[in-house]
Amino acid sequence: MTEINQKTRFRIEGMDCAGCATKVDKVVRRAPGVHDVNVSVTAGTMVVDHNDQTDLDGLGKKVKSLGYGISRQDEPAASAPVTAGLHGHEHGAEEGAFWGSAKARLTIACGLALGLAFVIARFYPDAATWIFLAAMAVGLIPIARRAMMAAINGMPFTIETLMSVAAIGAVLIGASEEAAVVVFLFLVGELLENIASGRARASIKALASLVPKTALLEQNGKTVEVAAASLGVDAIILVRPGDRIPADGTILTGETAIDESPMTGESVPKTKQQGDNVFAGTINQNAAIRVQVSALAKDNTISRIISLVEEAQETKAPTERFIDRFSKYYTPGVMVVAALVALVPPLMMGGVWDEWIYKGLAVLLIGCPCALVISTPAAIAASLSAGARRGMLMKGGAVLETLGKVTRAAFDKTGTLTEGKPKVTDITGIGQSAAAVLQWAADLEAESSHPLAKAILAEAEREGITPASVENGRAIGGAGVSGTSGDTELFLGAPQAAEKQVALSDAVKAEIEALNASGKTVSVLIANGQLAGMIAMRDEPRDDAIAGIKALTALGISSVMLTGDNQRTADAIAASLGMEARAELLPEDKQRIVSELRQSGAIVAKIGDGINDAPALATADVGIAMGGGTDVALETADAAVLHGRVMDVAGMVSLSRATMTNIWQNITIALGLKGVFLVTTILGITGLWPAILADTGATVLVTANAMRLLAWRGLPQTGVQR
Repeated sequence: MTEINQKTRFRIEGMDCAGCATKVDKVVRRAPGVHDVNVSVTAGTMVVDHNDQTDLDGLGKKVKSLGYGISRQDEPAASAPVTAGLHGHEHGAEEGAFWGSAKARLTIACGLALGLAFVIARFYPDAATWIFLAAMAVGLIPIARRAMMAAINGMPFTIETLMSVAAIGAVLIGASEEAAVVVFLFLVGELLENIASGRARASIKALASLVPKTALLEQNGKTVEVAAASLGVDAIILVRPGDRIPADGTILTGETAIDESPMTGESVPKTKQQGDNVFAGTINQNAAIRVQVSALAKDNTISRIISLVEEAQETKAPTERFIDRFSKYYTPGVMVVAALVALVPPLMMGGVWDEWIYKGLAVLLIGCPCALVISTPAAIAASLSAGARRGMLMKGGAVLETLGKVTRAAFDKTGTLTEGKPKVTDITGIGQSAAAVLQWAADLEAESSHPLAKAILAEAEREGITPASVENGRAIGGAGVSGTSGDTELFLGAPQAAEKQVALSDAVKAEIEALNASGKTVSVLIANGQLAGMIAMRDEPRDDAIAGIKALTALGISSVMLTGDNQRTADAIAASLGMEARAELLPEDKQRIVSELRQSGAIVAKIGDGINDAPALATADVGIAMGGGTDVALETADAAVLHGRVMDVAGMVSLSRATMTNIWQNITIALGLKGVFLVTTILGITGLWPAILADTGATVLVTANAMRLLAWRGLPQTGVQR
C-alpha cells in the first residue's frame, strides 16, 4: 500500500527552554512512520512530517509522558491537556500570571520548605542533614522523575539528569544543606526561563489583541452587533470614528483617516476613501465608513502574520543548527570532564575525595547547556517578532541570517521602486491655462479606467476640478480619446496621433522630447482644431525610494534596477534614485542577471512584486516580495515587505545584522561565564550554589539580551543605524 506523507502541526504547552524542545523532538522522532520533526520552543509549536500509518494519539501520549500538554493546531486551544501538578512536569500554563503556574507553585513550595528547614535546623542542629534532605526532596523528586522519563525515552543526558546527579552526590558527601539550596536555585532559574520565553512568545501574539471582539454588521437595513470572528466574506460592516476595524476589507462608502501604526509603526494616519483597502486592527479616526469584508478572521492580515512568524520560528538558522549539533556532544562531554575532575586528583595525585567529588559536582552544574542553546533561538524569535510588527516578514532564521550578508540588491521597478500607477507630473497650457487643460482632459477621461485616465482624474480631484459630461465621447484605438465638451471639440492622445491633426512646432517637439527623456508619457490636447496643451505623466518613485536606496548604500549594499520597461524610462528613474538600471528585460533575463551576480561572488537580494519576478526571486540568495498585505506578498519569496516601503529592505538588513551581533554576544556570555566559574571551581574559590547561580544568571542574561531586539523600531527616514 502506498504511503501518504502528511504534515501535522501541534501546539505544545509548557516548553520554555531549548532542552524542552530537544526532548520533545527526540521522543516524537522515534515514533513509527515519522520522517521529520521541527519543534520551536519560542513559538510553542511542533510540525511532524509523517505517513498515514503514524499513531498521532500514541505520539501525543509520548509527549505527555514527558509532562507537556499537546493539542492539534486545528483543535480549539481549550482542548489542550493541562499539565500535571507538583509531581509532574512543572511547565505551567502560558496564560495568566506566572505565579499561578505549576512551575511557580513548585518553586514557591521548595522555597518555603528551604526556609522552614533553616529555621528548624537552628533548634535541632543534630537533625540538620535530614531536615535539609526533606526540603531538597520537595523540589528534587519532580526533577528526578523528569530525568527518569527522559532516560526511558532514550535521552539520558538532560539538564534534569545533571541536576539530579549533582544533588544526590552532594547529599552523599554530607552537603545536604547546599544541595537543597542548589535545587531551589535551579527551580528559580527554570521559572525565570518560563517568564522570559512567555514574553518572547507573547510579543507577536499581542497583535491578535488588536482585533476587536465584536463588529457592527448590516442586516436588513439595520446594524447588529456580532462576534468579529463570525464575519463572512462580502459581509457589510459599519466602522464608527474611534473604532478599531474588525476585519480586512474594502471601503464601500465614506472617507476617513486610518491610523495604521499598530501594524506599520507609521505615526501619520493614511487618508482612505471608497475602493481603498483597510486592515483588521487599524483605527478609524475621522468619520464612519462602510466596509465590505474581504477575508475571514482566520485569514486576515494579522492572523496570517502571526501564523507565518510562528512557522518562521520553526525554521532554524545555520548558527542555531550548529549550536544544536554542538550541544549533543557538549552535555555528555561535561559529564566526562566532571567525572575526571572528581576521580583523577584523588586516584593519581593524592587529593581528598570529598573535596574533588564536590568540585566535580560543581562542574556538572556549570556545564548546564541551557544558556548556550537558548542564545540563538531567543534572539531570532525576538527579531522575527520585531520585524513582523513593522510589516517586515522573514520566513525563518536562515532567511534572517542571510539578509545580514547581502551585498547586492536587485529591484524591480514598477510596483517596487515605484507606486505602480502613473501620476501627473507636468501640465503645459498653450494658449490656455493649465487649469483649463486639466478640466478638458478630465472631461474626456471621466468614464475611462485606463491607468493614464485615472492619473488625470486623480490630479483633477486634487485640484478640486469636477469633470463635466461630454457628448460623442469615444476611444480611438492606439491614438487617444475624443468628444465634445459644451461647444468645444476635444482630442487627447499621443503626440504622433495629435500631429496628424495639427502641426507641432519645433519648440513643442523639443519639450515633448525632453519630457520623454525623463521617462514621462506625454498626452497632447487639441481643442477645436488648435493645440491647447500637454499633460505629462510618469509612474513616480515611492516617497521613501531615495532614502531607502541611500540607506542600503550606507550599509555597504549596491543597488541595481531590473525592469522590462524601456531603457529611457528606466535610466530616468534610476538616475533620480542614484542607482544602476538594466532595462527591456524578460523574466528569464532577470533570472540570468541574478545568477550572474551570484556567480561573481555577490550575496543577492531580489526585490519584486512576487508574480512577474518569480524566477528571479527564487534564484536570489534572498527573495523579497514587495506587497500591500496581499496573499502574494505574504506567500511568495523568502521575505515580504507588507507595507511597500523601500526603506524596509534596508531595515531587514539592519535588523539581521543586529540579531547576529546579539547572538554572538549571547554565546560569549554563556561560554564566558562557564569558563570563569570552571576555573574558580577548580581553584576552590566557588562551589555548588554559585555554580548553579552562574548558570541561571547566564540564562537570564542571554534571554534578557535577546529580548532587547523586541524594542527595535526600524530605521529612521534620515540616517541609518548601523
